[in-house]
Amino acid sequence: MWNVLLSFSGLVALIQLLFLPFFPESPPYLLLQKDDKAGCLKAMKQLWGEGNYHTEFDDLMKEKAITKGTKIMNVLEVLRERSVYPQLCTMLLLLLSLQLCGLKIFRTANLQESIIPYVSLGVSISELISVIFCSSIIDRFGRRMLLCGGYLLMALILVLLETSLLLSDQFLWLRYCSVILIFLFIIAYGIGP
Repeated sequence: MWNVLLSFSGLVALIQLLFLPFFPESPPYLLLQKDDKAGCLKAMKQLWGEGNYHTEFDDLMKEKAITKGTKIMNVLEVLRERSVYPQLCTMLLLLLSLQLCGLKIFRTANLQESIIPYVSLGVSISELISVIFCSSIIDRFGRRMLLCGGYLLMALILVLLETSLLLSDQFLWLRYCSVILIFLFIIAYGIGP
């Protein structure tokens, strides 16, 4: 029943993809990143209803003033910063634990047992690379674009993956396509959601 479970996550991603365009950007993102005061107040009203949000807006303005002199760090600068090591270690442990994902699909593809750990390691490395890539493009495209694009790609890849798994007994080459689709799914997840 693991394929049903895999399909369920695709259904959840599709639901999120359908409803995400109707939600506004987050007010802190609009104010702190885009410097859009009117958009921030409009998003607050859209998210929380009519009301007076001057206290929350003032808090965001104070946060903006505090972070105004703060330099935005790139990935290499973050890696050199000792204060974020606990968070980095947690993230790396999470990424390394992904080595166990897709073992059933890798076995279905008739990969040699000795190769499967390396393929799983490749999946983890591809997610790490996609997360680093995402962190460098998120300011250019915005969260909404990356989320929508990521969920759309994930839904498409899951449909293709389910199809390839269902037809893999008839067409042996589809087993190898399913391995490639796992890599693409991880990359789409890392760049988007």
